[in-house]
Amino acid sequence: MSMNLLDLAKAFDVVVSPEARKFSDKAKNKKYPLLDRVEYYEDVMNLEVGDTSLTRARNLERELDIRQLYLKFEGGNPTGTQKDRIAFAQCHDALRRGYDTITVATCGNYGAAIALAAQLAGLHNVVFIPETYHTERIQEMESLGSEVRRYGETYEDAVKYSTQQAQEQDWYDANPGGKNTSIQLIAYAEIANEIYDQLRDAPKYVGVPVSNGTLLAGIYRGFVGLYRRGRTSRIPKMIAGSSADQNPIINAFLKGLKTVEDLSPDILNETVVNEPLINWHSFDGEEALYAMRKSKGGAWYLTDEELLAQTQILNDKEGLSVLPASTAGLAALLKEHGKRDLEPDRYVAIITGKS
Repeated sequence: MSMNLLDLAKAFDVVVSPEARKFSDKAKNKKYPLLDRVEYYEDVMNLEVGDTSLTRARNLERELDIRQLYLKFEGGNPTGTQKDRIAFAQCHDALRRGYDTITVATCGNYGAAIALAAQLAGLHNVVFIPETYHTERIQEMESLGSEVRRYGETYEDAVKYSTQQAQEQDWYDANPGGKNTSIQLIAYAEIANEIYDQLRDAPKYVGVPVSNGTLLAGIYRGFVGLYRRGRTSRIPKMIAGSSADQNPIINAFLKGLKTVEDLSPDILNETVVNEPLINWHSFDGEEALYAMRKSKGGAWYLTDEELLAQTQILNDKEGLSVLPASTAGLAALLKEHGKRDLEPDRYVAIITGKS
């Protein structure tokens, strides 16, 4: 049975600045020394990725009796999600190390991010998508020059095969859970630095949507680094949100498990709402579980109905048009507020994608 994700991962008109295109042309030009090409690509990254908006959600504060609530909106990245941060970081590393091809498995958003990042770096990109998945972002990937191949029934199947092909073909492996995990964690740690730049301290809680766990783990590591350098007075409590009963990281935290255990693939019920959040195996689950425990954070499951309702509230109260799954961190944070009536302080929710 095919999985229709057309309402979930929609194609966007990806636009980067003319200045970034000029730097990209130089990064792709092999007449330049590799060091120069890498520096030109860094100019592209600095122009296009990150520095996303952090805004105070005053209307939500009044409605929900919470102070102070900030929304970190990752939809401002060029392909519309936080995935651009790790995609550009991986392509930067691939270019620096002399690779000419990069590969990744995806259900939509990460593939689109890698497609753009690879095009701007002058890298060939091979994307593996499960046989049963359909997303408009395939057209976007192909229009950006990526080679899209079908493999396997699940995302996990596609990741395993993409990694295998990387080893056999000497391609750069940009999949989660591999030897490049540290690069992805560092890229996501920059979100903590950007929050600090505006708030000048760490918030009390940070709510994050969780799938593989890399985003939450990276943000936590970023705040740990700031605290160790004496920049912040504390490390925030990390609050994870994911689809009800369908994420192994949340399952492990709520059950008090010491490690993340795989779920049975048979229990997963994928929908156009929850697909970005669910999986039976989380590739960076241990890192995320450690962050939640060490920070004395929390975890919440959300139903599709709760995610859709949160999306509507964000649109009505704050004028943000976002993917339902990207509200999981905010919804989890508000559940935490309902449980313990959070005292006046600073709270941040990461909103990971635009609609």
